[in-house]
Amino acid sequence: MRYALLVRCPAGGEERPAECLVPPEITGRVRLRPAADATTVRVQSGEVLLGDGPFANRGEDLAAIAFIDVDDLDEAIALAAGHPYALDGGSVEVRPVWE
Repeated sequence: MRYALLVRCPAGGEERPAECLVPPEITGRVRLRPAADATTVRVQSGEVLLGDGPFANRGEDLAAIAFIDVDDLDEAIALAAGHPYALDGGSVEVRPVWE
């Protein structure tokens, strides 16, 4: 299944190299499913926190959008939870896309 990863960093956060923003699984452009289908992933003190729907703190900026092809939502969440921004105070919204 194809998912979009909407990567958010703390506002004014440090710039990261492009390889931190774009995983090698990028496949191209797609149409996003409704925001109600989104899952937001955060990592705090090593714990993966999931939220239903899109959620952006006012103190976050959109830093990147990437597309991945994985077997299911659990695999997409695992990739999002390992993203450098999720590990460093930001968040990654996992949104399924129309096939």
